[in-house]
Amino acid sequence: MGRIAITLAGGRYDRTRALVDGSIQPDGIDLNYIELPIEEIFWRELRYGEFDAAECSLGYYLITKAQGLNRYVAIPVFPSRCFRHGFVFVNKRSGIQSPEDLRGKTVGVPEYAMTAAIWLRGLFEHDYGVRPRDMRWVTGGVEEPGRTDRMSVDVQDHVLISDAPPGRTLGQMLETGEIDALIGPRIPSCFTKNPDISRLFVNYKEIERAYYERTRIVPLMHTVVMKRSLYERYPWIAQSLYKAYRESMRRCYAVMRDVNALPYCLPWYLPALEETLEVFGDDFWPEGIEANWSALSLLMQYSREQGLIDRAYSPEELFAPTTLTEFRI
Repeated sequence: MGRIAITLAGGRYDRTRALVDGSIQPDGIDLNYIELPIEEIFWRELRYGEFDAAECSLGYYLITKAQGLNRYVAIPVFPSRCFRHGFVFVNKRSGIQSPEDLRGKTVGVPEYAMTAAIWLRGLFEHDYGVRPRDMRWVTGGVEEPGRTDRMSVDVQDHVLISDAPPGRTLGQMLETGEIDALIGPRIPSCFTKNPDISRLFVNYKEIERAYYERTRIVPLMHTVVMKRSLYERYPWIAQSLYKAYRESMRRCYAVMRDVNALPYCLPWYLPALEETLEVFGDDFWPEGIEANWSALSLLMQYSREQGLIDRAYSPEELFAPTTLTEFRI
């Protein structure tokens, strides 16, 4: 048997650079890495199952499990993780000055079930006492009208959700006051253009550091999945991909620490790196189950509370069993 050709769709990050440029080829695999915008990957993956393997919204992957869909199996790598306090935007005219002021307000979100929104709703409820049903929700495109969910998700019994009016974007609605706040994974263009639009957490970096020091969690956003039919035919592929992602991360660490010439065009890159090492330690973007299970367990708790999944899942139910333990010499 020769090498297996696999198409994997993912983002271009420092931590996947060696997979994108082909300098790492997973054992036994001819990898065709397709670099695409992450929203497009999720849409094509969850709607049509176009790729052999792909980066996947972690929240939506959990939802596929809850809906009994068994198309994919994940490997325990997490290409995207991100604190989300800095992604809550408000119209100053709404009177929102603290998270508690969100009660009774209308909040826009691109998709109710997106992972970033799950984390933020859990944060609002557990850290500030504001439950999802205490707010009204409007879904739609932030910059383009007509956005729809990647897959059908029914949570109407839990919260009041409506669609943005035809032809309207959430960014426009935030500026006019039709919605009071906006959350999501990107910074809306209106934030840089309209002085009435501000962050809810102005000092978000300090708040996020305190959150980490209290919880030891950096919220997980994405994982990597492969078609279950492919895994069942060639179970060794999961371990090959897992090893390749880990090696790409190792090379990323090496590049980041080589500061003879700054690897990124950020004038204060070195202080940022030194602070990261001080707070998070040497392995600040760890892969594998053990280092990430507490964060994944919390995401499952929030997803259950928000009516998106009906129970928590074990590592064996979520990830390829061949990736849950490693050989030792």
